[in-house]
Amino acid sequence: MTRPGLVEVADGVFAYLQPDGGWCLNNAGVVPSAEGTTVIDTAATESRARALRAAIGTVTDVRPRTVVNTHSHGDHTFGNFVFGPETEIIAHELGRAEAIENGLALQNLWPDVGWGDVVLKPATTTFAERLVLHREDRTIELLHLGTAHTTNDVVVWLPEERVLFTGDIALSGCTPFVLMGSVSGSLAVLERLRELPAQTVVCGHGSLAGPEVLDANARYLRWLQGIAADAIAGGRTPLEAAAEADLGEFAGLRDSERLVANLHRAFAEHRGAAPGVPLDVVGVFAEMVAHHGGLPVCHA
Repeated sequence: MTRPGLVEVADGVFAYLQPDGGWCLNNAGVVPSAEGTTVIDTAATESRARALRAAIGTVTDVRPRTVVNTHSHGDHTFGNFVFGPETEIIAHELGRAEAIENGLALQNLWPDVGWGDVVLKPATTTFAERLVLHREDRTIELLHLGTAHTTNDVVVWLPEERVLFTGDIALSGCTPFVLMGSVSGSLAVLERLRELPAQTVVCGHGSLAGPEVLDANARYLRWLQGIAADAIAGGRTPLEAAAEADLGEFAGLRDSERLVANLHRAFAEHRGAAPGVPLDVVGVFAEMVAHHGGLPVCHA
């Protein structure tokens, strides 16, 4: 698939994939029901969110009743508004607060992207640890398992269909990104996700996967911890450590410049910082740009 589109991953359950999964090209989910369609995440720009809504119309005549945001980042939430004021938006309680605090700041990182006339629409319903949606005879579990990609990650688990939507806790073919979350927390959450008997995993970015993608993300994070520990012992900065790192098996992952940001989080945790403690996101992003040799490409 080279263009965004729906893929049926179980009977009546769809993943909306946006290749190539790079910056702001996230995946979404669609679970149609006569009682109201459930959408899992939206998209970064107005045009992409409207394309998602149009695609939903090709598999069901029932309008979306619920949008679940897997976390607060704009590529997963900016498109909430295209589903209308009557649609319920569900997120973790910290996700609503963070979405309001951040506003449309993501747009400032890539000012040349055609964002459209995005209207911020934060969650109207929030929860702390677990919320279950019942749509006809289908069960949709929303789970917050701890700080991972962010402080407010939500996974969506369909136990009967064995389909797991991870948000950005797990990425497929893309470099993990834990600047606003936690390395150790991600590893703990990935371990809990392994306990679910998932057959299909829809990651926040990248191609469809099986449960092996959870192990792949965990390997990267453990490698990251090792790089950080060695760099701290050697008196090197995250930027210096990233420049010297041999990516090895991770060399083929998209958006490798995230290593700089991930090392900042790993350094902080190695020195005792709690998961999710705010770091200087703008300053770290500037270091990623320097490491990359320019602004990373965003095709949103």
